[in-house]
Amino acid sequence: MTDMRIGIVGAGGKMGQMLIQTVLATPGVTLGGATERAGSPLVGRDAGETAGVDTLGIAITDNADALFQSVDAVIDFTLPAVTALHAGLAARHGTAHVIGTTGLSDAEKAALRDAATKAPVVFAPNMSIGVNLLFALTQQVASILDDHFDIEIVEMHHRRKIDAPSGTALGLGEAAAAGRGVALDDVAQRARDGHTGARKAGDIGFAVLRGGDVVGDHTVVFASMGERIELTHKASSRQIYADGALRAALWTRGKAPGLYGMNDVLGLKL
Repeated sequence: MTDMRIGIVGAGGKMGQMLIQTVLATPGVTLGGATERAGSPLVGRDAGETAGVDTLGIAITDNADALFQSVDAVIDFTLPAVTALHAGLAARHGTAHVIGTTGLSDAEKAALRDAATKAPVVFAPNMSIGVNLLFALTQQVASILDDHFDIEIVEMHHRRKIDAPSGTALGLGEAAAAGRGVALDDVAQRARDGHTGARKAGDIGFAVLRGGDVVGDHTVVFASMGERIELTHKASSRQIYADGALRAALWTRGKAPGLYGMNDVLGLKL
């Protein structure tokens, strides 16, 4: 079987650079191309040099359409609006689209669902294998414990993160809500300030911390009278996201169009 050709969009960002490095270090895949936004000073530069590795003879372009047309899968850790546009290109060319972008609106998520009718799309709030195990554990624990256990989700990220709560925190909220058989929108408490009154039974609360260079810490707290259960994942390197994304890209080979998650990639039963 020939190597799978992987394209990287947002090649100049921290995740883009790490993804290029990971593709080069992963057997069975080859870098098929890389793009950046139009007007970026990185356009025209060698993708390998930009990622801090050897010269590859692959220039970064601003032509995402050509990239989607020429590769087997594209990995996308960009911005919500950009990812939605890329989904349209995946649909146009039937190219697998692996998405680690967070903070998508309902309309942008709808664009992914539309694209998934014509191409395999893997979309997850977090590409880490450990975090996806945390999703599964959260749903399982929530399904066992009743409303006597209050659920709170605490997350911390670096000072430059632009969305809050994080996509991973919201994913944990969705997992907890699914475990209890409720819709997250009906029970989410995303902000508290001032005289809020007593906590409402059944709510799923969120607390957001930002500072320094924290890659990503997430804790799901199940608190009752006299006892507390905490499920925690702490990321110390973005490499875990790149590794998970490459695993997802390889998994898409031969897959039919559809909207998939990392639970599908990992074979987790949710």
